[in-house]
Amino acid sequence: MKTLSASEAKNCFGKLLDLAKSEPVQIEKKGRTVTVMLSIEEYERLSALEAEVWGLKAEKAKEEGFIGITESENLLEELLNA
Repeated sequence: MKTLSASEAKNCFGKLLDLAKSEPVQIEKKGRTVTVMLSIEEYERLSALEAEVWGLKAEKAKEEGFIGITESENLLEELLNA
């Protein structure tokens, strides 16, 4: 992963965009990483992976007996009205 200072990223924004198309680029300010710029394709790939992970976690929770929001609200309402 390439690293640019915030000043370099600001002054060479075109270079930053070109670099980020091929690999994530770290931006540092005062020697500390503050952000990472990446291509839209990489962002979309990571977002899809995250959605898949959350879907798998939801399936696992359901298999283990956890109930959803609607079911939780209904159960709470029943308990409060009992």
